[in-house]
Amino acid sequence: MPRIEDYALLGDLHTAALVSTAGSIDWLCLPRFDSPAAFAALLDNDQAGHWTLAPEAGGTCTTRRYAGNTLVLETDWVTAEGSVRVIDFMPPRADTPHLVRIAVGLDGDVAMRSTLRLRFDYGRVVPWIRNLGTQIHAIAGPDRVRLMSAVPLRGDHWDTLADFTVRKGDRVPFVLSWAPGHDPQMPHVDADQALAATADFWTGWSAHAAYQPGPYDEAVDRSLITLKALTYEPTGGIVAAVTTSLPEEFGGVRNWDYRYCWLRDATYTLQALLAAGYRREAGAWREWLLRAIAGQPETLQILYSLDGARRLPEVELGWLSGYEGSSPVRTGNAAAGQLQLDVWGETLDALFLARQAGLPADHDAWALQVALMNYLESAWREPDNGLWEVRGDRQHFTHSKIMAWAAADRMARSVREYGLPGPAPRWEALREQIHHDIVTRAFDTERNTFTQAYGSAALDASLLLIPRVGFLPATDPRVLGTIAAVRRELSDGDLVRRYSTAATDDGVKGSEGLFIACSFWLVDALHASGQQQDAIDLFERLLALRNDVGLLSEEWDPGARRQLGNTPQAFSHFALVVSAVQLHLGSAIRSDNPMQT
Repeated sequence: MPRIEDYALLGDLHTAALVSTAGSIDWLCLPRFDSPAAFAALLDNDQAGHWTLAPEAGGTCTTRRYAGNTLVLETDWVTAEGSVRVIDFMPPRADTPHLVRIAVGLDGDVAMRSTLRLRFDYGRVVPWIRNLGTQIHAIAGPDRVRLMSAVPLRGDHWDTLADFTVRKGDRVPFVLSWAPGHDPQMPHVDADQALAATADFWTGWSAHAAYQPGPYDEAVDRSLITLKALTYEPTGGIVAAVTTSLPEEFGGVRNWDYRYCWLRDATYTLQALLAAGYRREAGAWREWLLRAIAGQPETLQILYSLDGARRLPEVELGWLSGYEGSSPVRTGNAAAGQLQLDVWGETLDALFLARQAGLPADHDAWALQVALMNYLESAWREPDNGLWEVRGDRQHFTHSKIMAWAAADRMARSVREYGLPGPAPRWEALREQIHHDIVTRAFDTERNTFTQAYGSAALDASLLLIPRVGFLPATDPRVLGTIAAVRRELSDGDLVRRYSTAATDDGVKGSEGLFIACSFWLVDALHASGQQQDAIDLFERLLALRNDVGLLSEEWDPGARRQLGNTPQAFSHFALVVSAVQLHLGSAIRSDNPMQT
């Protein structure tokens, strides 16, 4: 089984594929990010579906890279017989999804093999296949796939194989396309024309970046391309990751479906996109956000589907063994039904940030924001499940209270600074009340630190966001004490855990790794508090956790020195961009003070 970091990302702004260093595409959901997978070997074994294109002798590639600032992957093998390159990409979608692979001869004569094993519905359904020589048609229920090849295809035990030799200068293309099972019409794609158009799209998109050049440009560029690839173009929503059930502990049960859109990502997404000058994407994300939350404010969810749908029932797929035996494999996410009061604050913070950054006003949205604030005024005192979606008892989580403070602050300032109608004095009084409540009930004077929840001695990495949201300055002694406590009690070599699973009853068995986004939050807190060299050293250590093509998953296992969790993780890449830009600009960034480009 390849490691999580052995995978590179392909995508067409509707869905994504993961391809390993062995040339095997082990994950692809069709036609959307959250559709059932046609290749699910990632969560079981080869029998669950994959497509391998590599030298017949097999083995790990020699090198691979993305071609410049694109999502076109080039994978090279150097063998005793010669060298070959496989070019993999998905053209940004105009009609139906296409996955293109081109074998290119670089030197000598290399025997190649393509093995296609389609297994619809997460490895459960073997399609009926019709072989037409250099193309096949596979169909099962709602799914239809066509593979077109420049070399003959043959069937072998429900697989489709192609054996061929590439010589210097040869180009052997394969194009896999999907359509609904009832629709036999699929447009034809010329592989080389599609390659040129795809490279032009990504190069052109990257050229619109408007941030000041700095020492971390390569990492920022790749993270921004990754975030763009996680965007569902029809709605502007951004998925948290393209996978489900990659474990937070190898062999454990902390395996969740991240192919959805989280509201709390809104603030961080907008920060990253606006920092890099991508106003169109920031605007599309804001519009997705407004559509998703429209309705009764008390029914606000923490996450939604790509198109804003609310029902995401959690189901276990018992026929899949899970990544390295980490089961159960889940689809859907029961956290959608949790109460997490921080999302009200994060939503209002995000909309304030959009207004402050000069995105065109949406006047109809103000009434919705007022409704959200009116609900939060009466609900902020309630215990909740917190931003980490704990499945244990509800608590008075400090971060949830801080985001309620942020909500009152942003709404009052919207009235004062932008002339919007609303009871600014009432919201300002609420802001002061919440602030007093937090500093009185969530601060441990003996240890000089804020705590995870009222009455708790546990710590939480979300406390590092206190200066980011403007609750207290980063140089306040209480903030400095909190930063020191997090480094002392939640860190392993300065990389940070979200919280201690031993100290916090989160309702789930087992443990988890170090949380990459939280480690970037520590970078930001160190930077804002004047600990510049520590911030730079930690940031560069975090950059070293990226895989060979610049991707980060959710967590890091310090013992095994491996990535953990769903991948690539938007949260990790948001945080990387924000940290890189502020380290380069030399100024601290707050969510209520967007970065200047």
